[in-house]
Amino acid sequence: MSVAFLLTALVVVVTPGTGAVYTLAVGLSHGRRASVVAALGCTLGVVPHLVATITGLAALLHTNAVAYEVVKYLGVGYLLYMAWATLRDKEALTVEKEAEPWSAAHVIASAVLTNLLNPKLTMFFVAFLPQFVPADESGSLGVMLQLSAVFMALTFGVFAAYGMCAAAMRNRVLARPRVMLGIRRVFAASFVALSARLAVA
Repeated sequence: MSVAFLLTALVVVVTPGTGAVYTLAVGLSHGRRASVVAALGCTLGVVPHLVATITGLAALLHTNAVAYEVVKYLGVGYLLYMAWATLRDKEALTVEKEAEPWSAAHVIASAVLTNLLNPKLTMFFVAFLPQFVPADESGSLGVMLQLSAVFMALTFGVFAAYGMCAAAMRNRVLARPRVMLGIRRVFAASFVALSARLAVA
């Protein structure tokens, strides 16, 4: 396996994006278990991009400007919704010892949707991944699946680490409503900034 692929994939995963911000928010508000579930959900959100690449849908998005813009602005809209929901719904980012935990299905569904509407992943699989897959060879599909599995493993590991670090900070922000208000605003601003970056990409 190419060292260049590993390094570039790691940079792509480590760079803060929608999935990382979502996992941090879940870890801070609902603890370690939920943060790991969120990391798993974000990892599963990679699968549709992989399937689209294999079936050629990603190439269509890459060459069809209208289709790509539709997906991109759906992502922008969802990020803006996440920012609005974070500010509006105090339960979305609340640290309470007696708070009712989110179900795993709820966390995973939100995480998958967050990464599903992320064109950055589609571009990664269309523009970057094929460079490391031998063309016109019988084993090309296997190599693509192998590299994708590595990318997903990196995604899960890094995001889980982000979430665990955020969860470790929970006790320090307990009974500090002003701190939580500030954190909620930071997350909302992060979603807005990510939506703006996606819109002009």
